[in-house]
Amino acid sequence: MIKLANVSKHYTKDSIGLDDVNLEIEPGEFVSVVGQSGTGKTTLVKLIIAEEKPTRGQIDVCGWDITKIHQRDIPFLRRQIGVIFQDFKLLKKKTVQENVAFALEVAGAPHSRIREVVPKVLDIVGLRKKVDSYPHQISGGEQQRVVIARSLVHRPKILVADEPTGNLDSINTEEIIEILKRINEFGTTILLVTHNREVVNRLRKRVVSLHNGRIIADEKEGKYRL
Repeated sequence: MIKLANVSKHYTKDSIGLDDVNLEIEPGEFVSVVGQSGTGKTTLVKLIIAEEKPTRGQIDVCGWDITKIHQRDIPFLRRQIGVIFQDFKLLKKKTVQENVAFALEVAGAPHSRIREVVPKVLDIVGLRKKVDSYPHQISGGEQQRVVIARSLVHRPKILVADEPTGNLDSINTEEIIEILKRINEFGTTILLVTHNREVVNRLRKRVVSLHNGRIIADEKEGKYRL
C-alpha cells in the first residue's frame, strides 16, 4: 500500500526533511506518525502525495512509483489518497453540500454520481442536517467533518490526516478521531500525522516516531513517547 525504501529528502545541504527512511504500511492499517516540529512529518506527507520527490530512495503508493510518476498521472494518484489538513480550506461562498460536491465537479464527475455520493459521505460524518449551511455558520469541528467528507468522495484507498485536530478542542478532537476510526473499519488505510499525545495514546494502534528526519521507533500498539 505504502512503501518507502531508503528514502531521503534534502532541501539544501543543511536542511534535511527525511534521512534514509524505511517504512511499510499495509492495506487497512491505522498508523500514527508522531514527532516534534521539524522532524520530517510534513515532508513524509508531501512525498506520499507526490507534492515532493525524494532526493534518493524509492516510494511506492497504491502501485505507483512516486519517484518516476509523470506529472499527468498525479491527479489520478491523488484520487486514491484522501488528504485532510489542519487548515480546513473550505470555499466560503459554497454550502456544506456544495463544498463536498465541488471535489467531484472538478474531476468531471457526472451529476448523477455527485447526487449519489455527496449524501453518502455527509452521512458518514454526520452532517446531513447541515447540507445548506455555509462554513461560517458551523463549528470548527463540523468544518473539519466537511473536509473529511470531501476527502472521501473518490473512495480513496488511503486517508492522510495531517494534524486534523490541531485547531479543535478536546470534544471535537474526539469526534474527529472516532470518524477516522469508523472510516478505517470500512477498510481505508489511515495515516494520522499528529503531535497530540492524548489522541495517540488512546488509539493504541501502530505508532511511528520521527526525530531529525529518521524513524526512531515503530511500535505495533505504541504510545507517544517523545
